[in-house]
Amino acid sequence: MKLKNGLLLLMGFLIVGQVSAQTIEDEAVAWLQEFIQIDTINPPGNEFRAVDFYAAIFDAEGIEYETAESAPGRGNIWARLKGGNEPGLILLQHTDVVPADREYWTTDPLSGEIRDGYMWGRGARDMKSTGISELATFLSLHRAGLALNRDVVFLASADEEAGGAFGVEWLIQNRPEIFAGAGLLINEGGAGSLTDNEIVFGVEVTQKVPVWLRLTAVDIPGHGSSPRATSSVTRIVDALNRIKENPFPAHIIPPVDSYFAGLSLSMNNEWTEAYADMASAIQDPGFLQELQERSPGHHSLTRDTCSMTRMGASSKINVIPPQAWAELDCRMLPDRPAEEFVADVRNLLEGSGVEVEVIMAFTSAVSSTNSSLFQSITKVTREMHPGSRVLSSVSTGFTDSHFTRDMGIVSYGFNPIISKSGDPSGVHGNDERVEIEAFRRSVTDLRAIIRDLVLD
Repeated sequence: MKLKNGLLLLMGFLIVGQVSAQTIEDEAVAWLQEFIQIDTINPPGNEFRAVDFYAAIFDAEGIEYETAESAPGRGNIWARLKGGNEPGLILLQHTDVVPADREYWTTDPLSGEIRDGYMWGRGARDMKSTGISELATFLSLHRAGLALNRDVVFLASADEEAGGAFGVEWLIQNRPEIFAGAGLLINEGGAGSLTDNEIVFGVEVTQKVPVWLRLTAVDIPGHGSSPRATSSVTRIVDALNRIKENPFPAHIIPPVDSYFAGLSLSMNNEWTEAYADMASAIQDPGFLQELQERSPGHHSLTRDTCSMTRMGASSKINVIPPQAWAELDCRMLPDRPAEEFVADVRNLLEGSGVEVEVIMAFTSAVSSTNSSLFQSITKVTREMHPGSRVLSSVSTGFTDSHFTRDMGIVSYGFNPIISKSGDPSGVHGNDERVEIEAFRRSVTDLRAIIRDLVLD
């Protein structure tokens, strides 16, 4: 009996040792796999499933939290670690993901499959991995039980992929206490890139402003066999052609200039001089065309843009319809009000017989790099990755940070995950995936950055 008890005791020590040896990075990998397997594709969203996922973890950790549904199924969850009187920090994430077509994937988009050193699935990069890194950071602070110099808020919101109306926008209007006392926020939008053995971290401080427009034309309908001089469809086609043939003037705003100049320091080719002085380089139309072919993302930072994404007209091939429409995903540089941009589009289409309706338009804002959070990002990344550099960057896409910037909260898009230059991530595309070792390291690095900020 003594031998049996001794063996049981030894087995118990081994089990405890295995549990205690598990790192937060190990937990994060398991959480991420489970999170990817949770269907929060928007539409319809069903972010209540993510709320249930996080609530179970908080319950197990003994962390108090609150939840709210902005509409049936559109769940949001937040928790707060109390600290000192420094401006509070919000760790923000969205839990919805964009649709994925299984036909074009090499695995089930909701599988969380681990293969070839990657974890595959919709949301692996945008942005469930970042969300889990924030969770790991939040839990590590809670578990350590150390005095914090500020409140730290974990906030997982709904609906970012569709504009945030059921997420951050709704929470600001209906749960303003979440944001009370906050002065800093970290969200998606920036990361690290490894190029020629140099690591450059981009911290998103502003973004192009989405201005989504609907063009509508009304004209006399008729039979397809007897076309008139004009129709609703030809008016839409002509209007779209005006937009295509008249790109908005290229110009470089200060945050973009700073970003390109920083990138030039890592370049050693024929593009170095142009990136170092992009304001001069864009005067050459040939350069702009080549830039668009080489890097559409960088080209889009040089001007306002409109992408033609949706169209509709007749429901029958032999009927000329009374109405036709098209929708444009326009993105303007954050250097003027959206109303001015809309006025430019209306002036361009004057006389076309096309009406311009604004579907959505945000305000523009830039977060200063003169903050304790930016200092912590710079300091810790240099320590963790000697020789690396930090750049402020501009995003061509939009995130929920525009809402919080409007509130005066210094908001950065940043996850210290490092990707090899040219390594496809599949964000909003096929076979979205995240390298597991890079993800594990990002969990370590983000935790170190936030600890540097919140611990005296």
